[in-house]
Amino acid sequence: MIHKTAVIEDGATIGAGVEMGPYCVIEAGVTLGDGVVLGPHVTVLGTTTIGARTRVHAGAVIGDWPQDLAYEGAASAVIIGENCVLREGVTIHRGTKEGTETVLGDRCMLMANAHVAHNCTLGNDVILANGTLLGGYVSIDDGAFISGNCTVHQFCRVGRLAMMGGMSGVSKDVPPFCMAKSHVANRLVGLNVIGLRRAGLSPAQRKEVKEAFALLYKSDLTTAEACRKIDETFADSPARELSAFAAASERGICGLSA
Repeated sequence: MIHKTAVIEDGATIGAGVEMGPYCVIEAGVTLGDGVVLGPHVTVLGTTTIGARTRVHAGAVIGDWPQDLAYEGAASAVIIGENCVLREGVTIHRGTKEGTETVLGDRCMLMANAHVAHNCTLGNDVILANGTLLGGYVSIDDGAFISGNCTVHQFCRVGRLAMMGGMSGVSKDVPPFCMAKSHVANRLVGLNVIGLRRAGLSPAQRKEVKEAFALLYKSDLTTAEACRKIDETFADSPARELSAFAAASERGICGLSA
């Protein structure tokens, strides 16, 4: 199941049942889990680990040097979880500093030509649509959906089950459960209602999230005051993810579109 033109350096670890198409290049230090499938012309470099049953399509480059002028050849890594799908032309770069990592969780789907820069962290079930660009040190939480040709500035965070519409760009944090508006930087249009329902949040939980969102964005409270009010009002609810996320934000959170 490994094509005769594939190049596998000594020191690479290849799991059981791995398939490899023509002209793949696998450097020493790479680990491919059981059942990984690599299409033609896939390049996997450095200290990269790809989890079991992940499928990588033609022309993807995983684990290359970061596009960071501060990089000086430090030993860093890429770690990709199980059951991911990386489509054609995806690029994922290793960390910049010694011992750091770029990490993807399980069941992530990166569509064609998506780019994940150095030191990014993606949770489980994240989807990056075609042409998505993540700057360095971006964090994307579980279940977030980043639509086609979106850009996320370095050091930004995108919360759980958040969604960015096509061609959106953000240089601030996108809170969990929220939807960023396309063509308008750093602006939300409301909650990702369909995403919340699909993720299994109960009607009561969705109602609480809506009420917390209103406190954060539609009241006269400051962000700090709204966070305290949310924490006081919702004792054990996903709604508190909004306050925790906003309180921890270093770049500030996106505002609500008029």
